[in-house]
Amino acid sequence: MTGNRFWQLDHHPKGNDFAAALSLREENLAPLAEGEVRVRAGWLSMDAGTRMWMSPRTDGYQPPLPLGSKMVGLVLGRVSESRDPTFPVGTLVRGFGQWADYSTMVPALSGLVALDDSVADVRQHFGALGMNAWTAYVGVKEVAAVKPGEWLVVSAAAGATGIMACQVGKALGARVVGIAGGPAKCRFLTETLGADLAIDYKGEDVAARLAQIEGGVHAYFDNVGGPLLDAVLPNMAHYGRVAVCGMVAAYDNDAPLPGPARFDQVLMRRLRIEGFFIPDFLERGAEFLPLLRQWYEEGRLGVPFDESVGLENTLVAYDRMLSGKAIGKAIVRVAGDA
Repeated sequence: MTGNRFWQLDHHPKGNDFAAALSLREENLAPLAEGEVRVRAGWLSMDAGTRMWMSPRTDGYQPPLPLGSKMVGLVLGRVSESRDPTFPVGTLVRGFGQWADYSTMVPALSGLVALDDSVADVRQHFGALGMNAWTAYVGVKEVAAVKPGEWLVVSAAAGATGIMACQVGKALGARVVGIAGGPAKCRFLTETLGADLAIDYKGEDVAARLAQIEGGVHAYFDNVGGPLLDAVLPNMAHYGRVAVCGMVAAYDNDAPLPGPARFDQVLMRRLRIEGFFIPDFLERGAEFLPLLRQWYEEGRLGVPFDESVGLENTLVAYDRMLSGKAIGKAIVRVAGDA
């Protein structure tokens, strides 16, 4: 029998105290049922949205995980066993599995997809060719409907999705403002990503900086909500668009986030605000990938990886992602030969 280590959700976390809420367990893997696929994890993706799954809230975009269950997350790895002929052993795949050495998945329920093995750095299937990039593309191009020459503001701009949103905006001809925490992240946004402006929300008055943009902000890619949304709304151009991708400001609370204090600006400036969730677009992956691959190969789209090594260090990586310690995509390398 093959042994398997996995992280189990024992309690609902209080704030960012994940060590008190999750435990690393061991098991012997059961034989696969018909239609199941087993994936040996090469890497795990650390994503802010999974914080909601750990809470008891039932009004989120996905039901909460039952206590005592394996923690769920996005996995990049290779098929080690299969009872689905579509996914033969050895196939490089990505899907929603578990924080574990081995994930057992039903492909149709886990969004499992076979991946192109020819990409030089296969981690880019978590990066420029992954769901963060898909999210950025849909949010900037379709939901925020950014046009060449317009001003696009992105919050949490030094995170995995924010970096992609900044680059997609530039590729579409927009002028980009990235909001991030700290001088190092702001330098990264302007010097590495080519953002037109970077605002340090920890050390600057965000609303005052945005007020300097003549004509106002045309589109806002919101990863945060809360006070940053209040800073942006009064500085939007008339008929501006807000694409709500995430609500990091609310993820460590079990109660809903209060509404924007400047909600009146939605009427005064005739704004459109729309939330979107990338699993709603998964069937369109084949449509997005050729352009994203082209931008990646041209050097216009990419992300640095903040990589922690070892399944036992998953909570370290998760905290780095949620607390803003990481620049780029936080991942965990599970298997050394993935």
